[in-house]
Amino acid sequence: MNSIILGCDYNPEQWTPDVWHEDVALMREAGVDLVAVNIFGWSSLEPADGRFSFDGLDEVIGLLHANGIKVNLGTGTSSPPPWLTTLHPEILPVAADGTTRFPGGRQAWCPSSPVFRDRAYELVRRVAERYGDHPALALWHVSNELGCHNALCYCETSAEAFRSWLRRRYGKIETLNEAWGTSFWSQRYGDWAEIQPPRATLSIRNPSQIVDFHRFSSDELLDHYRGEAAILRAHSSAPVTTNFMVTAHIRNLDYWSWAPEMDVIANDHYLDHRLGDPVAELSFAADLTRGLAGGKPWILMEQSTGAVNWQPHNLAKAPGEMLRNTLTHVARGADSICFFQWRASAQGAEKFHSALLPHAGTDTVAWREVLRLSRTLDAIGEVAGTTVDADVAVVFSWESWWSAEGEARPSQAVTYLDQVHAAHRALRGLGVTCDVVPPDADLSKYKLVVVPCLYMVGDVAAERITEYVAAGGHLLVTFFSGIVDERDRVRLGGYPGAFRDVLGVRVEEFAPLKPDHRVTLSNGRAGALWTERLHTTSAATIASYLDGPLPGTPAITRNEFGDGVAWYLATALDDAGMREFMREVVPNQEVDPGGGEVEVVRRSGDGRSYLFVINHGVDAVEYAVTGHDLVTGEPVGPALCVEGGGVAVVRAEARA
Repeated sequence: MNSIILGCDYNPEQWTPDVWHEDVALMREAGVDLVAVNIFGWSSLEPADGRFSFDGLDEVIGLLHANGIKVNLGTGTSSPPPWLTTLHPEILPVAADGTTRFPGGRQAWCPSSPVFRDRAYELVRRVAERYGDHPALALWHVSNELGCHNALCYCETSAEAFRSWLRRRYGKIETLNEAWGTSFWSQRYGDWAEIQPPRATLSIRNPSQIVDFHRFSSDELLDHYRGEAAILRAHSSAPVTTNFMVTAHIRNLDYWSWAPEMDVIANDHYLDHRLGDPVAELSFAADLTRGLAGGKPWILMEQSTGAVNWQPHNLAKAPGEMLRNTLTHVARGADSICFFQWRASAQGAEKFHSALLPHAGTDTVAWREVLRLSRTLDAIGEVAGTTVDADVAVVFSWESWWSAEGEARPSQAVTYLDQVHAAHRALRGLGVTCDVVPPDADLSKYKLVVVPCLYMVGDVAAERITEYVAAGGHLLVTFFSGIVDERDRVRLGGYPGAFRDVLGVRVEEFAPLKPDHRVTLSNGRAGALWTERLHTTSAATIASYLDGPLPGTPAITRNEFGDGVAWYLATALDDAGMREFMREVVPNQEVDPGGGEVEVVRRSGDGRSYLFVINHGVDAVEYAVTGHDLVTGEPVGPALCVEGGGVAVVRAEARA
């Protein structure tokens, strides 16, 4: 595409045909380029077993095509129709406590069910045969938010599939016993048939079993995706994807393993007001999505114009907020911006979820904000195809997320994603743009690699990180990292096992703090959540604890290793302290003002460079740049002023 695409999710089955015509006319007024249809269309396309009807979808796709709007065509398999679960109740998912989850919501299906797959694949074949060469087709959309509700199923079908997955992974039952440490609590297995999913127990469950069940569950849904995608590719040359959920509250799928299967990466993201800083989390999610895309442009498949319907407090967006949110995604690599949904539903579970066209119609602030956004995306269209400039990386692992938050751990107050967010938020507050990468990534191009709370790390990844430092890289590792291998087996000899040598430290004991306890550091900062009985072997002590359980013990260290430098942070700093610490750690960094309220990101390519300045604060900011502001159409320089709540996208002629 040679522009930034504006798209939306449309559910015409909720409306009468006369409304379809009105909707498409308004879509043209709003500058909509791409429309996702048939996302939840199964019961409309197949209202009874084996009886198919495509007349309505034919008309909607034809209407969109006649108005120059491309189609993101769903396979319709995201939720089974009631007739299917009535005929085959065995496809329903089962929770860890052994109770069945029934229809009435969505995703009421077991990912391992062969019955569900057979029926879903038949629907996909019908859709692909009918629309595979339709001129309106731009993209295939497999299912919808796979695993949002049904990622972990504990039924007998899933149990047998889990055993098969374990046989393939381990080969011999003795190998599994060693990997899971089943000599503990008399759990040793003599036959594969004895193994169950980690259902609810009377005590703490085997942590290695739980991690493997997460791996299995992610793989099962990926296998389902592959099945649908193979059918689509057999009937069509259009690219195939599904919408990821890179967000703070969904953790069950390892998208590093999914990403290579996508023709283009797509993500759904909504501001989560249960978080302390939802806008900072948006930036992290966008950077992680770009990482999944290998640095290439990606699709924001869903976001909201205003409030959602599924949080305890569903906050509306202020004027200008949707534009700032959207340009944050664009700045961090999105070339297509889509919304759930086009027209706000009048009924159903999401009737109070915001939409491009609200219940109150077009004479609304919300509609005028949509038109403003559309004009802005058109104005900055030349940015499409460029990539994001970043020379700092943050390492992220879904496996570490699963394992670090096990049932028995040193502190329930320490959560993986909070520590990742804290590191990324500090860098963002300094104006440092980060790539988010997997533990085994090629790190050679980065000036700094940050490894926050990487509890689980395999030997290959640990060696790659160590070699990066030896070759001249700068590394920051934070506490509770390098503790276990991929089997969730503790690396003996002292923590942080995988990184002891490169960090030049050895920890003999964790000393977590209660959530309300603070300790004073010798550099004037305060630590929280965590301390540890740490000894330096080759590292220099940068700061020590002045009080708390371990006064005089190092809290921050710096080690020269090979041609590089490795820092270790053994406690949790508050936002201001973390940002100031990062200022010391980031090598040769030009720090931008804003403290997190102002985002400064660059995209470049083909000799072009674009500076995004997004001011989430109330005070005006200045940034030294000369060029042309695509948003206003005006020249700028030698300084750019962005008012509070404002945005600018500058085609830069001279780098600041």
